[in-house]
Amino acid sequence: MTILIVLFCILLLVVLITWGKINSFLAFLVVSLLAGWLLGIPLTKVVHSVQQGIGDVLGSLVVIICLGAMLGKLVAESGAAQRITSTLRGAFGEKNIQWALMVTGFIVGLPLFFDVSFVLMIPLVFSVVYQYKLPAVYVGLPMMAALSVTHGFLPPHPAPASLVAQFNANMGLTLLYGLAIAIPAVILAGPVFAQTLKGIKSTPLQTFLPKNIPEEKMPGFANSFITSLLPVLLLIISTLITFINIRSEYVRSIFSFFGNPVVVMLIALTVATFTLGIGMGRKMTDIMNHYADAVKDISLILLIIAGAGALKQVFIDSGVNQQVAASLNGLSINPLILGWLIAAVIRVCVGSATVAGLTAASIVAPILIQTHTNPNLMVLAVGAGSLMFSHVNDGGFWLFKEYFNITVKETFLSWSLMETIISVAGLAGVMILHLFL
Repeated sequence: MTILIVLFCILLLVVLITWGKINSFLAFLVVSLLAGWLLGIPLTKVVHSVQQGIGDVLGSLVVIICLGAMLGKLVAESGAAQRITSTLRGAFGEKNIQWALMVTGFIVGLPLFFDVSFVLMIPLVFSVVYQYKLPAVYVGLPMMAALSVTHGFLPPHPAPASLVAQFNANMGLTLLYGLAIAIPAVILAGPVFAQTLKGIKSTPLQTFLPKNIPEEKMPGFANSFITSLLPVLLLIISTLITFINIRSEYVRSIFSFFGNPVVVMLIALTVATFTLGIGMGRKMTDIMNHYADAVKDISLILLIIAGAGALKQVFIDSGVNQQVAASLNGLSINPLILGWLIAAVIRVCVGSATVAGLTAASIVAPILIQTHTNPNLMVLAVGAGSLMFSHVNDGGFWLFKEYFNITVKETFLSWSLMETIISVAGLAGVMILHLFL
């Protein structure tokens, strides 16, 4: 019955948005309240679940998304995006631009949460789109696939790293096995699958539309590249520092503070204000006006992501993930497939890849010990399952839809299928490695 209620609520959400033309945020609120009631959450606590879900997702993302939008706006307005694009074109050529973006996304995605890396890299994708006059989804999907793969099952990313600890796996071996699986998965879900999406017409947010600036007025490549990717560089450095044995608690706290994504984004925006703004002869008032415009452009995106967080929290508070997991736990199948399946079903029901992976891990951990299954492969199997079929209860689904400005149906046909390909390809890779290990 629980699964039927979840499916009904998801279907109702899609109908309200597509057929009813209801604002996505309002549709999320209505469906979240209805879902909470149908799933047995006391009426006095349903609103609390909705508020908690909104607060949790916005509390962790609103500052990062706003600062990222401001940085992206300045990168576009200053000509930095145009400079980076022209350099990429010279280095890779138009035919290979997807591969260039995919490799960039793979490198950038390793140390960053998906939402952070998405916001950081989307201006670069759009600058390529406008420069080459290519379909936005066709160009951008390979980078999104790379970011998703690293988020799902490549340590030292936080979620896979947590799975490594829970399964007592080896971080280095898991990373090596993960790379062997991730590379073909991202190629298949990225450049290969994107060939089928050229027909999707999209007009990305105008806030990232780069101006056609004369060559002599553009910032240099070093300035453009370093400033645009400064958040990524700072976060990579802060991640590497964590592997250094620092005895002083005070020094560790300083590195932890400056490695926080919010602080990193603020530092990067401050630097960009001078290197791409004041240093290029722009007035501070003009720069601040660009920042204000950037926030206006993403306000609806923030509300939609908040709505997805509300629905996710209702599902979690109602115990949907635990009920689904318990019903699958008794299946007599290969433990690796079982781990993938549990994570996949929880992901579809709850929406959060991290919640799906960690919940599945707590269920399959005893099975792992009993069956002597390779823990490194189990990390990858559960991680791959946690990426299965992202849809309307996942914030990433709405990030992709709203930034690329496409319909719900087109998002299913592009983003959701891309995530599914990654998940299935990841499981296939795990089972192939299982034959030899």
